[in-house]
Amino acid sequence: MKQIHPEMLKALRSYYPPGTRVELVRMEDPYTRLKPGDRGSVSFIDDTGTVFVDWDSGSRLGAVFGEDEIRKLEE
Repeated sequence: MKQIHPEMLKALRSYYPPGTRVELVRMEDPYTRLKPGDRGSVSFIDDTGTVFVDWDSGSRLGAVFGEDEIRKLEE
């Protein structure tokens, strides 16, 4: 399991609170049907920094810290 510095985890949780709308930039999971541009709402961030998203497509896959990339959508 990858370690994330506690301050970085705190910053992630502050930047992506539950309900934050995000867009997928890239994901390294070869088995997902998610594609760049898909959108969803942050559910929670676990202790490894994975940002779990309720994607609009119905998926609930998390974006892995340091491997996948999401961006926050401005309101």
